[in-house]
Amino acid sequence: MRFQVNRDVFSEAVSFVVKLLPQRNPQPILAGVLIEAGDAGLTLSAFDYEASARTTIEATVDTPGTILVHGRLLSDIASRLPNAPIEIAVEEDGGIAVTCGSARFTLAAMPVEEYPSIPEVSGSSGVVPAEDFGTAIAQVGFAASRDDVTPVLTGVQLEVSGLSLSLVATDRYRVSLRDVPWDGTSADQTALVPARTLQEVGKTFAHAGNIEIAFSGEGDREIIAFTAGNKTVTSLLIKGNFPPVRRLFPEQTDHYAVVNTADLIEAVRRVSLVLDRAAPLRFTFSSDNVTMDASGSEQARASESVDAHLSGGDEVTLGLNPQYLVEALGAVKSEFVRVTFTSSDNANKLSPILVTSQTSVDQAGNDSYKYLLQPNLLLR
Repeated sequence: MRFQVNRDVFSEAVSFVVKLLPQRNPQPILAGVLIEAGDAGLTLSAFDYEASARTTIEATVDTPGTILVHGRLLSDIASRLPNAPIEIAVEEDGGIAVTCGSARFTLAAMPVEEYPSIPEVSGSSGVVPAEDFGTAIAQVGFAASRDDVTPVLTGVQLEVSGLSLSLVATDRYRVSLRDVPWDGTSADQTALVPARTLQEVGKTFAHAGNIEIAFSGEGDREIIAFTAGNKTVTSLLIKGNFPPVRRLFPEQTDHYAVVNTADLIEAVRRVSLVLDRAAPLRFTFSSDNVTMDASGSEQARASESVDAHLSGGDEVTLGLNPQYLVEALGAVKSEFVRVTFTSSDNANKLSPILVTSQTSVDQAGNDSYKYLLQPNLLLR
């Protein structure tokens, strides 16, 4: 096999396909990138049985063929080669020669016959705006659990209903939800996608125009595919029942406070500096401000107030995880934020707060982003 390819195009393609591979793979063969050279140019693929990435780029192919080479090493080399065309060829001894200008590398070939087949997707599909989808993933993905003890909570639930695609994530302490437009003919369906894979899709495809999403497979091999331009990412779905968290969102939102988002973020970060790890931050929402109070070890204390506008009820004092709140405030993406105080039928249980966007002090945001956060008990 022998081909020539543009350095920048090749480097970007290799970087894309290796992003989803784990840093340490128990099966060395899965650390490889499969490169197929033919009449259509180059197809580069990576697969670890749970996620795959594939892209096709233009190249001048002198001799068609297929090789398998260590992906991260090839990515590191390609990103540092001089600004000249790259030539890759299989030598007589089976080694893979990479030449660019005066730079030359010889890499070991991995056994192609041992590499698993990349999954093909042929199921129903629809299209979402890439920018909206990328934003939604960023607003939702961080709320997924990082604890593998409960696998269903490490994923983001995708729910197709009519002309809408919803993304939902929870780690038991918070719930994040966002809807984006969906253009597809398929019936309503759901897919539980690993949050890590989905976040890479959001970063890679955020400026791609539109993303085609396809559902395929059955049983234990249900997969979802995301395609934009010449790139495709597939992911094996997480099996299990995602908790019915939608019912936790309140219908009534009469009792709430409106605060400047940036001011609140900065104040929370400052005051929480004295807090012990995992300790809640005390918030008091009154008619014209919200006051944050913190007490930590070494008798350290801090407090700060930010202007706020309280509507529909009396002063509220509660404890919140400051990091969880800051993550939500960063995801709101509006100048102001509305913090709604919900009610519960259980008098012995703290009611969660609802965080939504607010265009101005008096005008609610026009997006569909919603974030529920469970308060913490405060020690008096």
